[in-house]
Amino acid sequence: MKINRLIVFFILWASNQVNATPKGLYDTAVQPAAYHPNDYLPMLKNKRVALVINQTSEIHGKSLLDVLIDNKIDVKRVFVPEHGFRGTEDAGTTIKNSIDSATGLPVVSLYGGNKKPKKEQLTDIDILVYDLQDVGVRFYTYISTLEYCMEACAENGKELMVLDRPNPNGFYIAGPVLEKAHKSFVGMQSIPIVYGMTTGEYAKMLQGESWIATANKLIMHVIKCHNYTHAKLYKLPVPPSPNLQTMEAVYAYPSLCLFEGTVVSVGRGTDKPFRVYGCPEFEGKYFYEFVPMSRTGAKKPPFENQKCYGELVAKTEEEILKTVDNDLQLKWIINGYKNYHNRSKYFNSFFTKLAGNTSLEGSIKKGWSEKKIKNSWKTSIREFKEVRRKYLLYPEK
Repeated sequence: MKINRLIVFFILWASNQVNATPKGLYDTAVQPAAYHPNDYLPMLKNKRVALVINQTSEIHGKSLLDVLIDNKIDVKRVFVPEHGFRGTEDAGTTIKNSIDSATGLPVVSLYGGNKKPKKEQLTDIDILVYDLQDVGVRFYTYISTLEYCMEACAENGKELMVLDRPNPNGFYIAGPVLEKAHKSFVGMQSIPIVYGMTTGEYAKMLQGESWIATANKLIMHVIKCHNYTHAKLYKLPVPPSPNLQTMEAVYAYPSLCLFEGTVVSVGRGTDKPFRVYGCPEFEGKYFYEFVPMSRTGAKKPPFENQKCYGELVAKTEEEILKTVDNDLQLKWIINGYKNYHNRSKYFNSFFTKLAGNTSLEGSIKKGWSEKKIKNSWKTSIREFKEVRRKYLLYPEK
């Protein structure tokens, strides 16, 4: 009997929904491309197929892999991104190759020493199908995996199909544009932290702007979402990674993830990751308390078993949406810097990779206001928007 790989994720998701979703907040008519097999199955018939998937690659609770096998599609192997096939591995953990117990198919890691499909891993396929739920933030590594997959297909004469999914943070654009000198796997292109594009739109931009090697040789098919616009809110059916378990966390993530480049915890190892921030040294400065503990997706969290003092920034979905207000919030990281006892130790080298520049850290150290810092990004964001506009597949309103 075939195992439904997604049952455990729905249980985890439901157990973390401590606040009922406000009625009418989400447009339930919005559907990912994968939900409409008639749009793409004819293009996969009689072809040898490889997949780039994880636990988010679902169709009404059923894995895309199982749906394709049920429809007699010849699937040869599965590639998986950061967090692994089932999305339970810690951030930054090397993912190992394995065999899927349900199908016997090889599962090839694209996170670790091998971030780009190798020629020999593509020899026996005709088309690579990419279907990962992204969150629309530059340092969320699924779009880096996408870029490498696009390059591999272009270089090896393989087709690429992108099954598009709505961007839960697709309703705004914000943050500094990455400077090329600071390119890394958590930021490979000169885009803002929040870039306001679906995976399919971003893929079209990568190819159209020749931001990938041999872009002109890539044969790519983007299968569109149904009923999506950038103004619509989309509730994720499955957590995209172990520490983004709620929509509150998804909305707060673009702003709070900057703390990963500091000494401050973002709540990994608690029931509210990316909804809180704090550290033991904030005692007396903040009065919200949490204690990180080892758990799935956070086996050795910062400040494990230590009491941290900080702030709960995302209580409900409506509240965090109003707080974010279509912009990156710097007030939390600025206040954290001001309240930390040894400011020279506050930032670490990872902060520059997340910010995509050195100026953000410098501006905070100089005491610049949030408004002044954001004003310094305006020109580069405006230039990005002009490029972005050429590749939009969905209305902005």
